[in-house]
Amino acid sequence: MPDTAIPVETAPQTGDRVLTVSESAAKRVAFLVANEGNPALMLRLTVSGGGCSGFQYGFGFDDTANEDDFIFEKDGTKVVTDDASLDLLAGSTLDYVEDLMGAAFQIKNPNATASCGCGNSFAA
Repeated sequence: MPDTAIPVETAPQTGDRVLTVSESAAKRVAFLVANEGNPALMLRLTVSGGGCSGFQYGFGFDDTANEDDFIFEKDGTKVVTDDASLDLLAGSTLDYVEDLMGAAFQIKNPNATASCGCGNSFAA
């Protein structure tokens, strides 16, 4: 893997391989990035095997895009995901919801056939 960041380009919005970032999620990511003090940070969204339903979502910050990454942008905020994760996220919406129970990022995933009560894992 190279030591320098790959130039960031917004993923093409074609076909079903699209991840939509809601306005609420974009604002929350921008707030968190500002608190980190590194404007180059992107929210990395991954899907891996595990969780109580078969697959689980992972969230973290990254300032580097890899060759197999896709970057989706909303209002200057960037969300990055890898090619394999995008297969399971295609057509999804990343949202940030605040209610009486708390606040959290939520994935509205049309590929999920079932999900756990906490919303952090799903079956496809």
